[in-house]
Amino acid sequence: MQIKTVFAGFGGQGVLMMGYSLAHAAMNEGLHVTYLPSYGAEVRGGTANCTVAVSDEEIASPVASQPDFIVAMNGPSLMAFQTRIAPGGAFFLNSSIVEGRPNRADVTVFEIPAAGIASELGSPRVQNVVMMGAYVKATRLVSADTYLKSLKSILGGRKKAAMDVNRKAFSAGYDSID
Repeated sequence: MQIKTVFAGFGGQGVLMMGYSLAHAAMNEGLHVTYLPSYGAEVRGGTANCTVAVSDEEIASPVASQPDFIVAMNGPSLMAFQTRIAPGGAFFLNSSIVEGRPNRADVTVFEIPAAGIASELGSPRVQNVVMMGAYVKATRLVSADTYLKSLKSILGGRKKAAMDVNRKAFSAGYDSID
């Protein structure tokens, strides 16, 4: 099994952290992983994306010409990647921000109001973790427990308050998927 995911959005939305945290969790589950970030020099407010490949065997290339999943945190990301997704793949859309929908009938679309949920939690910065909750539940690439342990490790022990809101955000996203 080899699964490739593109996480895309504006710099500052936590897109690179989404990919990094997935890669970290997958490694903790003993899987092979590649993480390939891409962002403009301006970072915050500019475009950012990363590709994560997860496999139970060695990965030959980190490039995803036809990713299985695309997480689009904004409209331009949907437009940029909708033609690249593999047939039968799935989009995870931040439906609080993304107004358009893929013009393809051969893909599944998960509409997660990540920005709205994060605002309700009182922390707009955690919209990426809301989305990761939905992604982890729908894809089952890693367990929720492993993901949260990896996130805690990445954030470090000195950020207990941050981890508390991130745990709530992850659960809200996880619960948004049937």
